[in-house]
This record gives sequence, structure tokens and C-alpha cells, in this order.
Amino acid sequence: MAALNVDFSDAELEDLRDAARERGMTLKAFVKSSTTDAIAYQRSLKTAATEFQRAFADPSLADAIAAAGIDDGPMANTTGRAA
Repeated sequence: MAALNVDFSDAELEDLRDAARERGMTLKAFVKSSTTDAIAYQRSLKTAATEFQRAFADPSLADAIAAAGIDDGPMANTTGRAA
């Protein structure tokens, strides 16, 4: 199995140990889980961004929004604050 050595400052390492302890995990398990979670999160963001761009690049979207009666313009007589 491949391994990776990563240097942390004393403060960073203590923070990691505290976080692992709070979750009832070993330091190794916590770092591995955190890393794989971060990778999955980044992939999901990329997927969502790609889908968002695809949807809004579709020229029929404006027609569909208009046909649905959706008005995304500012409301009349508002200050821009939630009521």
C-alpha cells in the first residue's frame, strides 16, 4: 500500500488530534476520511457547476422560464431586504 508523508506544524497536528479524538477516530483514520471526503466534495461541486453551466447555456431555458411565468426581476416597492 502506498503511503504519503505530510508535514504539519505542532499546532496543526494538535488540532488534528483533537478533531480525531472528538470523532472517536484514530489520527490516521481521521486524516484519510477527511481527505477522501474533501475529494468527493470537490468532485460534486465540479459536477454541479458543469450541470449549472449546461443548463444555463441551453437557449431554450429562457423560453421555458418565460412560459412558466417565472419573473426573477426585483419586486416593486421593496428595499431589497427580507420582510
